[in-house]
Amino acid sequence: MKLLQTYLKGDRVIWILVLIVSVYSLLSVYSTAGQLAFRYKGGNTEYYLIQRFVMLSLGFGIMYLAHKIKYTYFSKMAVIGMIITVPLLLLTLIMGASLNSATRWLMIPGLGISFQTSDLAKLILITYVARMLSKNQNHIKDLKSGFLPIAIPVVIVCALILPANFSTAAMLFLICLLLMFIGRVSIKHIGALVGIALAGFGFLILLSFAAPKLLPRLETWRSRIETFITSNQSESSSNTELTKEKYQSDLAKMAIAQGGLLGTGPANNLNKYRLPQGYSDFIYAMIIGEYGSILGGLVILLAYLILLYRVVRLATKSEFAFATFLSVGLCLSMVVQAFINMSVAVGIFPVTGQPLPMISMGGTSTLFTGLTLGMILSVSRSIQTEKIELSSHGAEEGHH
Repeated sequence: MKLLQTYLKGDRVIWILVLIVSVYSLLSVYSTAGQLAFRYKGGNTEYYLIQRFVMLSLGFGIMYLAHKIKYTYFSKMAVIGMIITVPLLLLTLIMGASLNSATRWLMIPGLGISFQTSDLAKLILITYVARMLSKNQNHIKDLKSGFLPIAIPVVIVCALILPANFSTAAMLFLICLLLMFIGRVSIKHIGALVGIALAGFGFLILLSFAAPKLLPRLETWRSRIETFITSNQSESSSNTELTKEKYQSDLAKMAIAQGGLLGTGPANNLNKYRLPQGYSDFIYAMIIGEYGSILGGLVILLAYLILLYRVVRLATKSEFAFATFLSVGLCLSMVVQAFINMSVAVGIFPVTGQPLPMISMGGTSTLFTGLTLGMILSVSRSIQTEKIELSSHGAEEGHH
């Protein structure tokens, strides 16, 4: 605990939660990446263990550095970030690297490293919305000076993410709406924004039938929704070909059923060799399969719920609007994504491709999650520092 008190400032519970989920991440990726190891690394599973350890260490390092920065600096950086983010998203749509039929990644020239630009956009947009909400509180009900400066960037960024990544665009739009609601934006304006977004999305879908290249992922979205709706219905024919999504969902359910309450034990759930993305999108199913519903599923679920509780508690303590909006917005981005991932894994939500934050195998997503947590802890650290200064100042006055 002395280490936590000396070097790791801010909410100690959040630091402990990060350490817990990191351990689950290491163990689960090591266990489930076997199929990748045999396909690409000659069966060397240790390669993925070391890779995951390195990425988690880098994520932890970014988290530590970010929590040392005063959170008010993030407000200024959000403006610069927005100027950079929009061109990057456009560039991704035009010449981004494609993986699994989705153009979401941008290659960094000379380094051979790719990163998902929507991860950066999500972080920047939430910070920018938090900044604008805090600055416009005195005239937040006004359409031109209060609402539009917030709504226009939200629409632009979400529209640029949408063609390649519907689930991220929809999730980010929802979080921004929630922030607007918390920030006292007029319900009438929020309702109008939702209506315009739905109408625009509907028009885009109709337009894509005439120009299929406009929404190349439309067929994938339709397939996933149809598969989810019909997944519990009986097959009309024994020769019915299973879609990729149904195959994944069925194997995830098999892994969970095999795990039961106590699990099969680490590396003993054989579905890991058959379940595609068992180390990423469906890692929650494999955690339940190997560690059971109690030590696996429930522990991970509680970790995110406790994180949400700690951040809401933190937000209520803050006297500054930006600190409140920033911490709540960033926390929601993690928790909502986690709940979507877990819902997909247990079969109560269509397949989306959202990783489990800080747990799923991934490079840049882990780094951006580390930055997100570091920014939340920066708010927590600042509140702690202010309290100490106030209490010491009060003690001095009492002494005099």
